[in-house]
Amino acid sequence: MTAEHRIVVLGAGYAGMSAAKRAAKARGARVTVVNARPEFVQRVRLHQTAVGQRVAQWDLRETLEAKGIEFVQARVTDIDPAERRVRLDDGRALAYDSLIYALGSAADRSQVPGAVEFAQSVATLEDTRRIPELSGRVAVVGSGATGIETAAELAEARPDLTVLLVGSEEPGAWLSEKARAHIRSTLARLGVQVLTGKVAQVHPDGLELVDGARIPAETVLWTTGFVVSEVAARSGLAVDARGRVLVDGELRSTSHPEVYAIGDAAVMHGVDGREMRMACATAIPAGQYAGRALATRLRGKQPAPYKGTYIAQCISLGRRDAVFQRVKADDSMTGTVFTGRTGAWFKEMIVKSTEWASH
Repeated sequence: MTAEHRIVVLGAGYAGMSAAKRAAKARGARVTVVNARPEFVQRVRLHQTAVGQRVAQWDLRETLEAKGIEFVQARVTDIDPAERRVRLDDGRALAYDSLIYALGSAADRSQVPGAVEFAQSVATLEDTRRIPELSGRVAVVGSGATGIETAAELAEARPDLTVLLVGSEEPGAWLSEKARAHIRSTLARLGVQVLTGKVAQVHPDGLELVDGARIPAETVLWTTGFVVSEVAARSGLAVDARGRVLVDGELRSTSHPEVYAIGDAAVMHGVDGREMRMACATAIPAGQYAGRALATRLRGKQPAPYKGTYIAQCISLGRRDAVFQRVKADDSMTGTVFTGRTGAWFKEMIVKSTEWASH
């Protein structure tokens, strides 16, 4: 180990920022964060950005340097685990003693013909900026949390639009009956037309379902399916079939223990070995743990294994309504649900807590 332990964090999302902040507190550590864009993006508010609402951002260099953390704006091209170096698209190479891999995920539109050419995504800030001026009928594909939030936000902010929510399941199908019922009634109140069916193809003028039904739409917004960076697989880290890094009980790569992998880019397990979902509620605690675990090891001690647990799931339904679903530690549903303005207050507090954890 060198006199100054070099920690490089790849990615400045919820996981990476949380990890960097904790790791920077370790004595004898020098932390560098690498990110392709210069600002922190509140991913949990991208559905608001997609409908034209102004969402606060902050400068990563200013934020990180105030905490004694170096910031490098660049895109990671590959990792050399043998030499412990990260190569960047500007030609530079950064040496590390420990690496925190937190490159997150992006939208995957490759599985359905026409989606790449004719559908827009809301998975990144750049995606939302590419959404054309909306008019007429807008079909939101995906009945998960992002799809529900996007459809509700659109319908509330733009009553001139006809908003359709298209998914293979009922919106919020994994939630409790009380939560699902509130989502159904709120979408109906907002005028969202809910259609159940699997999309077979996207056309320039709408969608085609597997049963042959055609759904006309001026714009298709794609909110289902995610893909991770190919950097880990290309660099020789052990990954699953989707390219996510395989980790042990301390969130270290099973093939390269000097590499911690967290957030969407890793296969993390929680209570009873259950695979954890992609969410800021997963990413932030994992990042905090990785930063603490590194600091613990630098003190010559063994960190306790990671215990990934959950408290709640929350879905906004416009600016004045939401579902706040209490869950057990393993993410299974309880009977406790807060809706309406109370749910919206809880949701906003959760979102603000992600800002505090990452700023």
